[in-house]
Amino acid sequence: MSSPSSSVQEARKVLADRLRHVRQDAGLTGRDLAIRCGWNPSKASRIENAKTRPSDQDIRDWCRACGFEDQAPDLISASRTADSMYREWRHLQRSGMVRNQTSDMPLYQRTRHMRVYCSNVIPGLLQTHGYAEALLGTIADLFETPNDAGPAATARVERSKVLHDGSKRFALLVEEDVLYYPFGDAETMAGQLGYLLTVMALPSVSLGVIPRTAARRVWTLEGFLAFDTTQVQVETLSANIIVTRPSEVVLYLRAFEGFSKMAVYGTKARALIMEAMAALG
Repeated sequence: MSSPSSSVQEARKVLADRLRHVRQDAGLTGRDLAIRCGWNPSKASRIENAKTRPSDQDIRDWCRACGFEDQAPDLISASRTADSMYREWRHLQRSGMVRNQTSDMPLYQRTRHMRVYCSNVIPGLLQTHGYAEALLGTIADLFETPNDAGPAATARVERSKVLHDGSKRFALLVEEDVLYYPFGDAETMAGQLGYLLTVMALPSVSLGVIPRTAARRVWTLEGFLAFDTTQVQVETLSANIIVTRPSEVVLYLRAFEGFSKMAVYGTKARALIMEAMAALG
């Protein structure tokens, strides 16, 4: 699959092209514009080739130099939109993790069909408070950000109430190994695995487990969430990347379909979960 950051780069390229058109409409060369802005000529070139992200002030200076100051607000908005597609965890969690658990609630509430694939942890929508608190605590330690794992876990569980909305559909897939990755003590893991058995009974939820022995249709990927057919969030180690380019969204949905065919459901999925519970001792 292509890098999920390509949607971000495409958005930045569109902005760069718009800035180039503003310069050309003003009848200026790149050197002319750089002189008017007091920049090194290479800076204007880097911005136009999407190699350097312009600051809000850079965009204001650019438009002022070209005599199109009225276009600056729209171009700044486009720049901020491109930036918001690549959200570094360290930045999102700089003041703690609670806000990150609540900021996407409107997206969760308006989504009718959510698809989730996880290869490393239990999906956030299915996490118990104990498991979430243990996991979020390790995340705060890794990024050296404020550790508010308890309140953040409470917010995560609150967000999960959307599972009880009968007008929505949730298709969630996990690799079998996820059932064995311990976050918290044995009691916490037992409670988490037991909760998976409970939530499987919800009419809005389809939970599949991809067995270790399944013939691979798709290789193991980073975790991702698909919101209807318009947006995918890809969770890498360093960032949460928002994919909106239709061709990329389709690719993730195709991968999810492949994972779905590899997974087991119902009685077979329950058996795998119960095996993992038994392994806790």
